Amino acid sequence: MMFRRYFGVPDWSFRRRVEEFENLRKQLNFMNDAFMGVAPGRKAGVFPLVNLTEDKENYYLRAELPGVKSEDLDIQATGTTVSLSGERKIPAENDGAKYHRREREAGKFSRMMSLSSEINPDRVKAALADGILKVTLPKSEKAKPKQISIK
Repeated sequence: MMFRRYFGVPDWSFRRRVEEFENLRKQLNFMNDAFMGVAPGRKAGVFPLVNLTEDKENYYLRAELPGVKSEDLDIQATGTTVSLSGERKIPAENDGAKYHRREREAGKFSRMMSLSSEINPDRVKAALADGILKVTLPKSEKAKPKQISIK
């Protein structure tokens, strides 16, 4: 025990290894933020927040898009991907406004999600209500599970 404390012999317990990996992850995230132009302590959020779920028939993409109008959105679906892009416009404050906190950002955004099976792009439906976009992506017939009877 004394030898380890004075000579820096690593402690190879599981907890210590997890802590070392966590420290390395934090350092790499900081370096990534520095290269991407994000100020330390301020994280660039992913916008819009998205949930992607599925059942036997469809995939469902739900995105939070408060204040975004449907004409400012572009939804594209292909075989196994769906992309959502657009622009969030926030009205400017008056010229004399002094910000105490600024968390709402305006600008263009783009998200692309991969799906685990093919969809039928001709039957995709989208609806925007109360700031929530819901996109229904029907699975192609060959991607749907088939019931196999036992004889």
